[in-house]
Amino acid sequence: MRTGEPLPEVGDVLAALATGLWHWDTATGEVTVDGEAARLLGLPTGPATLTEAQVRARLHPVDWNEITGVVQLAVAEGTLAEVRIRIMDERGHVVRVVRSRSKPSFDTVRKAYVLTGTLQEVAEPRPGTPAGRSAVTGEWRRSREAFLLDAGRALAEARSTEEVLRVAAGLSMPGFSPDGLAVFGVSGDRLTVIGHHGQPENEANPFVDMSLETDYPAAEVVRTGRAVYLSSPQQYRSRYPMTWSLAERFGRRSWAYLPLTVAGRTMGAWMAAFAYPVAFTPDERSVLTTVARMLAQALSRAGAAENQRELAEGLQRSMLPMLGPEIPGMDIAARYVPTGGGLQVGGDWYDMIPLPGGRFALVIGDVQGHDVRAAGLMGQLRIALRAYASEGHRPDAVLARASHFFHGLATAEDDPGDLRFATCYYAEVDPATGTVESARAGHLDPVVRMADGTALILATAGGLPLGIDPDTDYPTTRLALEPGDTLMLCTDGLVETGGHDLQSGWHRLRVILEEHVGGLEELADALVQAVHGPSSHHTVGPLADRREDDIALLLLCRQGEGCGCGESTATRAPVRRTMLTVAQAEPARIATARQHLRDLLHDWPGEEQRDAAVLLLSEMLTNVLVHTDTDALLVAEVAGEPGERRIRVEVTDNGDDLPHKRRPGEMASSGRGLMLVELLADAWGVAPRGEGKSIWYELYESAAPVDGAGPASGPEAAVETP
Repeated sequence: MRTGEPLPEVGDVLAALATGLWHWDTATGEVTVDGEAARLLGLPTGPATLTEAQVRARLHPVDWNEITGVVQLAVAEGTLAEVRIRIMDERGHVVRVVRSRSKPSFDTVRKAYVLTGTLQEVAEPRPGTPAGRSAVTGEWRRSREAFLLDAGRALAEARSTEEVLRVAAGLSMPGFSPDGLAVFGVSGDRLTVIGHHGQPENEANPFVDMSLETDYPAAEVVRTGRAVYLSSPQQYRSRYPMTWSLAERFGRRSWAYLPLTVAGRTMGAWMAAFAYPVAFTPDERSVLTTVARMLAQALSRAGAAENQRELAEGLQRSMLPMLGPEIPGMDIAARYVPTGGGLQVGGDWYDMIPLPGGRFALVIGDVQGHDVRAAGLMGQLRIALRAYASEGHRPDAVLARASHFFHGLATAEDDPGDLRFATCYYAEVDPATGTVESARAGHLDPVVRMADGTALILATAGGLPLGIDPDTDYPTTRLALEPGDTLMLCTDGLVETGGHDLQSGWHRLRVILEEHVGGLEELADALVQAVHGPSSHHTVGPLADRREDDIALLLLCRQGEGCGCGESTATRAPVRRTMLTVAQAEPARIATARQHLRDLLHDWPGEEQRDAAVLLLSEMLTNVLVHTDTDALLVAEVAGEPGERRIRVEVTDNGDDLPHKRRPGEMASSGRGLMLVELLADAWGVAPRGEGKSIWYELYESAAPVDGAGPASGPEAAVETP
C-alpha cells in the first residue's frame, strides 16, 4: 500500500489475518459471526446468525463453562476477556484451538451481557511453558482446578481467623505462587491489618492504621470494590507515588490487591505480592479472584464463630459463679463442660450460696434444652434460688417456691406448646458437723466416696422436676459426711454421654472415683476426661443414641485424716458409713436400703455373710414399718483393717415398745425376725433411746468375737442399756 492511499476495510484486514469477528447478546441468545469466524467454528464459510445452542455444540463443554467466569471477571474488573477454546467436530474430536478476545459489557436494564470480539486460530501450547500456563486448556487447567478444590476445602475447615490466615499463607498457586500476603480489614474509616505473611512483624507498622483516603492500593480496593493489579515496580510507582516508598523496601516485583466481599459488602482487601514479574493474565486473575472470594467467606465464618464463642463464654462466665472463699474443713471443685457443637452454653448450672452461721448451700440443676432460651431460663432460675435461700428457707421450701416461680416462667408466650422443666438438687451443708440437708427435684441422686475409696449412690427423697406442678412437695433428706468423705453432684451429661444409660454410666464413673489418687481438682479433671477424653471412645455405652450433653459437676470433700481428696486408698481411714431413712409411706425404699448395704459390702469376702447382712436388715426395717407408726433410720458402718473388719447395722425408730424374741408356732405368720438375728449375727441387741429404740447387729469378717464380746442370746441378753 502506497502513502496517501485509503486504508483498507477492517473486515478485509481481519480476513487477511485469518481473524474472525463475532457478536453475542445474552438477552436474545443470538451469536452473529462473519465468514472467517464461521469457518473457525467448523461451520460453512459465510456470515451467519446462530443460537447459543448451535455455538455451544461446537465448543468443548469445559471451555464453554470457562467462558462465563471469564466474562463476569472482565466486567467486574473492566478489562478484556481472553480465553482459549477447543473447537469440536460432530464426532467430538478437537479440530483446532482458537483464542477469543472481547470487550464485554453488562446491560443493567436488560440484565444481560453484550460482547463483541475476535477469533483467531492458535497452536496448542506445550504443558509447562508460559503459554501453557496462560492458556485455559492443557495441564495448567487441571492443576488450577485441583488447587482451587484443595484451597476451598482447607479454608472451609478453618475455624478461626488465625487458622484462615495460616491456610492462606500456605497456598501454592499453580505457576505463580506469591511470597508475601497481607489481609486488610476496615474499622470505621481506617484500614487495619488483620494478618500478614512473608515480612517481619515490625514492618507492618506503617499499614496498621491507615486512612481509607490514603493513596494506597488496598485502600483504593476497599473504597471502590475493584481489584488492582500491578505487574511491575514502575507501574506501582506511577500509580501510587505517595506510598511507593512503603512497598519498595520489600523488593517485590508484582502485586495483586483484591476485594474481600461478602453479601455485596467489601469487608477488606487481600494482597498477594510476588518476587518475580507476573503478567496477571485473565486466567491468573480468575484464580486470584476465586481465592479472594473463598478467603472472604472463610474470614466471615471465622469471625462469626469467634463472636459466638466470645458471647457464649461471656454468658457462661456471668451465669456460672465462682466458688467463693475457702471454707474451713472443706474442699470444693467444680466443672462446666458445654456440648461440642452449637451454642457453648446450655441449661446446666451449679451454684454455691453462703448462708448465715458459716453454713453454705450447693445447687446443681439442668433446664431442659440446649438453646438460648434454656440458658436464659437457667439464669433466671439460678437468681430465684439464690433469693429464696438468702431469705432463710429450708431446702424443701426453697425448691417448692422455685417450682412455683419456674412454672410461670417456663411457658413460652409465643409458643404455648414449648413447655420447659428443670431438674435440681439443693443441699445445705454445715462444715462443722458435716451434716447435709437436701431436697431433690427430679435430679440424679448424689454420690459419696468414702474415706477408704468406696463410692455409693445415696438414695434421697425427691419430687417432680421444677415447673411441672407448682404445688409439688419436696421432702428433705439428711446426710452426714464423715472426715475424708467426698460428695459428688452432677448432671446427667456426665453419666449418659457416649451412649451410656444411668447404670452403665455409673459403673464407668465408679471406677474413676474408687481408683483415683490425687487432689480434688485432679479428680474433677479425671471424671470429665473419662467422658470426653480419648479413652471414652473405647468405652461407649450400649445405646445407639450417643449425642453429647452439657456437663455440670460439683465435688465437696470434708477434710480429715486419711482424706480421700489427696491420699492413696492404702492410707485412708478404714471406716465407711451410710445413713438412710425409710418412711412409713415408702416401703419400696427397703429395696434401696438393701442395695445400699450391698454396695457398702462390695469387697466383703464372704458371700454368705453379705447375704445374711442384707436379710437381717430387711427383717429389721420390715419390723419397724409393720409394728410401729414411725419411720425407720438406718445407720450402717464398716470398720477395721481388711481381714478383721466389722459390719454394724443399726435401725432406729420412735416406737416405745421393745421387741422380744418369741418362739412362733409352725403356722405363725410372724415372730421369726429376732430368731434370724440371733442365728445369723455374731452380736446383736436392742437399745432404748430417749424417744424410741434401736435394734442392731454385728458381723465379723473373721467370724470370731472382737474385744472379748460374744454373740448375745436369750431375751434377757437382747436388751441393752443406752
